[in-house]
Amino acid sequence: MQEKQTGRRKDREEESPITERTVRINRVSKVVKGGRHLSFSAVVVVGDGEGRVGIGMGKASAVPDAITKGSAYAQKNMVEIPLKGDTIAHDVTAKFGGSLVMLKPAPPGTGVIAGESVRAVVELAGVKDIVTKVRRSTNPTNVVKATLKGLQMLKDPDSEIARRREYAQMKALAKDESDSQDSLE
Repeated sequence: MQEKQTGRRKDREEESPITERTVRINRVSKVVKGGRHLSFSAVVVVGDGEGRVGIGMGKASAVPDAITKGSAYAQKNMVEIPLKGDTIAHDVTAKFGGSLVMLKPAPPGTGVIAGESVRAVVELAGVKDIVTKVRRSTNPTNVVKATLKGLQMLKDPDSEIARRREYAQMKALAKDESDSQDSLE
């Protein structure tokens, strides 16, 4: 019976397209009257490899519990990222805390050129060709948050062009109407 239950759990995990990666585990020690109280915090990134990614932080007195909490929070807060094939549509620079992350699209076959923290986010988002650079602070927590912020700043080129054309047409119509109003007066 025990084997069947563990087998079912494995099947459930395999069916789920979401993968998770632990970026950082931090041990926190609090000095109290009776001695030291240890707890752990974990930064976890989850993604489906098809444009959805999320990050979460979990804190607990044991490492597995912290990772589980972080994973649950990350899955709850997943965001959609617009991809252009296997790369991103345009350059973007994002800042979070003291970290500055630059993301640039790359031609097919380049691969993911990134540090450990940025790599976790972009690979789980489904990006296969990208060049990145982290400036200033390399604190993994801030780098992960800056990377996600940068990916959220991306815009789909086709929808952006359509939106701008629509805006230009509305402006042209408004100008024509105001010109016709002026000529009537």
